[in-house]
Amino acid sequence: MKSARMTRIITSISIGVVALSAFSWLGLGQITGSLKRVDAFAGLNSRPEKASSAVNYLLVGSDNRAGLTPAELKLLRVGSTKSAAGQRSDTMLLVHISKARDKAVIVSLPRDTLVTMPQYVTSNGKTVAPQLAKLNSAFSWGGAPLLIQVIEAKTNLRIDHYIEISFAGFARVVDSLGGIQVCTKRAINDPKSHLVLAAGIHTLNGIEALKYVRTRDFDGMGDLGRMQRQQQFMSSVLKKATSTGVLLNPVKFISFINAAMETVKTDSALNSSDLVTLAKQMRNLSASKVRTLTVPLSNVNHSVPYVGSTVIWDPILAPELFQKLRDDLPIVTEVLPSPSATTSKAPSASSTKPTAKATPTIIDKFKTRTASENPCGSLK
Repeated sequence: MKSARMTRIITSISIGVVALSAFSWLGLGQITGSLKRVDAFAGLNSRPEKASSAVNYLLVGSDNRAGLTPAELKLLRVGSTKSAAGQRSDTMLLVHISKARDKAVIVSLPRDTLVTMPQYVTSNGKTVAPQLAKLNSAFSWGGAPLLIQVIEAKTNLRIDHYIEISFAGFARVVDSLGGIQVCTKRAINDPKSHLVLAAGIHTLNGIEALKYVRTRDFDGMGDLGRMQRQQQFMSSVLKKATSTGVLLNPVKFISFINAAMETVKTDSALNSSDLVTLAKQMRNLSASKVRTLTVPLSNVNHSVPYVGSTVIWDPILAPELFQKLRDDLPIVTEVLPSPSATTSKAPSASSTKPTAKATPTIIDKFKTRTASENPCGSLK
């Protein structure tokens, strides 16, 4: 009797698993988003060599207003598409995903980073000589190709894929996940981003989240504070996107993928099946295995004639960071305590108590955070 009952239980579970799998794959047929393409690597030569099968994405946040409704534009108070002619980017993230697809590192690149702009040709055919400039000027002057060229030269890290997300795209992705939770330790009332939040924990919809990641004038930390809030926000997005509530729910999963596909631009080599595969691989990406940081800096207010106040990367730590990413090595070091004289001896036959597992000391010279950390933690 017990055997028959157990057989029925196992059969029911098996049918449930098969049904869920079938439903999930049936849902993949409902992916309707079509990716918008950009020739991100056009004309790039002498690029860095790849040292492993890890994947590096460049994620760019564009201030393009296309796709926002008049009501959303009014809520954001950012003006119309016409009033924001041209292309600008204040958010640039390097996303490194390990070759095993079980770890990720997200590096914020300050928009005011001082770089040497190479010679380039403008859209009207004019050749511009090399010059010193801020990093975000590369995107404004030459789009994705010039930005990638400058970043690869600065980091010696090869960019595999490019993803550009607009205001509307960011808002749609957040809404597809049912909102994202953030925590602010102090009240925010920023007249420039028009964000008003009491201190504490909040779940933000797409438009409010967009205000949150754009705010920078309320705590005296400027762009550095904003980048760290963006890192915390990205951690919350990853936790939500990789949760079982999304990945194992076909409706939410398809909504998330469609929102991403319909509102982003990608390089021509990245296709929809790549994004679906990446989303599935992220099931192995636990929140504790995602680290966020700002590229190490040595000077946050370096004045340059005709360029203005710029940011200088640390000449020792920044190259070390990108070398580790190139080689797909951990960016933090775990050091186990040396065994004491007593613990190094072989246990006696009468000993029955298990040996306590040693807790490693974490050496984190790059001041990273993990996605599993308390979002109310202090900025670094």
